[in-house]
Amino acid sequence: MRSNCRVMVAAIIIAGLQLAACERHTSTYHVEHPVEIKKIANSNLSSVTLTDKAIQRLDLKTDSVREQAGKKVVPYSSLIYDPNGQTWIYISHQPRTFVRHKVEVDIIEADTVILKDGPPVGTVVASVAVAELYGAEFKVGH
Repeated sequence: MRSNCRVMVAAIIIAGLQLAACERHTSTYHVEHPVEIKKIANSNLSSVTLTDKAIQRLDLKTDSVREQAGKKVVPYSSLIYDPNGQTWIYISHQPRTFVRHKVEVDIIEADTVILKDGPPVGTVVASVAVAELYGAEFKVGH
């Protein structure tokens, strides 16, 4: 009888160890989406918010609207054209969040865009990875 008890105790201990091992190896994965798109009320625009890791992976860079000879200027790399030929830039009023902003181009000189109309001087604009922001906004590749 004692040997049956020992076998049962051993079986219970082994079963407990196996369950404990299963619990240690079972994990729950949390998927962090690299971008969050939020529709802006009463407009055809959306805000694009990226995680820090997404910004790093895209090597996204920013600049600002500057004044040059009394006119607003942005880097040429900030400019993007939509399928209808409209010109846009992505501005940022909050860290990691960008919104497409329509601009009117006066002239392009080398790597500088002189604007007829655009956001105020000092506004932060995306200057690298602009096409990726546009793709994210319109869920290209999703």
